[in-house]
Amino acid sequence: MNPHYANLGTTIFEAMSARARAAGAINLGQGFPDGRGPEDVLAAASRALIEESNQYPPMAGLPSLRAAVVAHYALHQRLEVDPEAVIVTSGATEALASSILALIRPGDEVVLLQPLYDSYLPMVLQAGGVPRLVTLVAPNWQVNEAMLAEVFSEKTALIILNSPHNPTGSMLNAESLAVVADYCQRFDCVALCDEVWEHVVFDGKAHKSLISLPGMVGRCVKIGSAGKIFALTGWKVGWVIAAPELARVIARAHQFLTFTTPPNLQHAVAFGLGLPKRRFDAMRAELAASRDRLAAGLESAGYVCAASAGTYFMSINLLESGLKIDDVGFCNATIEDGVAAIPGSAFYAQAAVRNQVRLCFAKADATLDAAVERLAKTRRRLA
Repeated sequence: MNPHYANLGTTIFEAMSARARAAGAINLGQGFPDGRGPEDVLAAASRALIEESNQYPPMAGLPSLRAAVVAHYALHQRLEVDPEAVIVTSGATEALASSILALIRPGDEVVLLQPLYDSYLPMVLQAGGVPRLVTLVAPNWQVNEAMLAEVFSEKTALIILNSPHNPTGSMLNAESLAVVADYCQRFDCVALCDEVWEHVVFDGKAHKSLISLPGMVGRCVKIGSAGKIFALTGWKVGWVIAAPELARVIARAHQFLTFTTPPNLQHAVAFGLGLPKRRFDAMRAELAASRDRLAAGLESAGYVCAASAGTYFMSINLLESGLKIDDVGFCNATIEDGVAAIPGSAFYAQAAVRNQVRLCFAKADATLDAAVERLAKTRRRLA
């Protein structure tokens, strides 16, 4: 068996969701919303299933979706994107896999920022890459010159960024992006930018993509996700944007993974990306209200929560909350009281921080209120 996978356990998200189902617990672990998603986008998928072709679409994606991605980024991020630079994938995870397999040769070094999304490291190892880890530090979770100076070398081929950041809910600021751009150009390497949460940002903040910085168009692979934009996480429709010389080889990897993505979902996503700005503003406002509701409830129960600038997630700091228990022990306790959460240490490859617990707030008000009541019980029991 392949040792990279044979020795891995089940992903923490699936494991905690399975425990939630078995215990009848509220699932604040895995990042999916309670709702159905936008009804007009669902209707567009339904229409396309009946009225459009269900045979293989083009490997790189339907022309209508690729054009919609171009128009969407021109409107929302003022990016100029060539439709030929867009490759539609079966979710952002496949986009990551295709990009990593295409851009890493055995022995190449890959800079990873931890806490990190759990799929990055297995993919890098499977491609033969050598991980070089940078540990971000609370409460700001930013990158600086000293961090990158320790890990970049002539062997560096790739750095993987995730901003807005899962699990911390932070965003890389202008200074962090600038130092990453400088190192990519100085060491002639590529940045793989996992930007699936780019629309899920709060408090008047705006997402800034590394690809928009001077000199980075030819050095960035930008990944987006319809599942995150439209709260339709099961659809698994994503895309890659990259310069032609990068896009060509990523497309070669993509064609031997999923090859293509359901055409009715592509039609629906093309429709959704063309919705007016006010729809995306309303989505952000609704999620921000849910974030604030959960934070207020937890704080009233005695928890200390970290700020969340984006994503579906916020974190409890156990140490600052006065709890002498690690994150795994706490998550085991919350399951007993009827809430599933994710231990923050699951997002570290080494030297894990064990006092952070991630919660998903993309839930209905009644769900959040019930979860707060149960988590208050956990705190009383453990304090």
